[in-house]
Amino acid sequence: MSGRPVKHSVTLKGHRTSVSLEDEFWREFRAIAGQRGVPINALVAQIDAERGLDLGLASAIRLFVLRSLKERLP
Repeated sequence: MSGRPVKHSVTLKGHRTSVSLEDEFWREFRAIAGQRGVPINALVAQIDAERGLDLGLASAIRLFVLRSLKERLP
């Protein structure tokens, strides 16, 4: 298990871009997308549309994953 971010390409607004996240965040992000029945790119687009201009996309995805996990806690 590496703590180093790994780049993955996603399509956002019709353009390819890369997002760097740690493996653990990528795995959980994929699982969340699967549970919701939406493609990764659609979930990235939703997060991108909802984030503020002062927050980077990778940080927004990390916060999304964290909030999703916290919602599952009793």
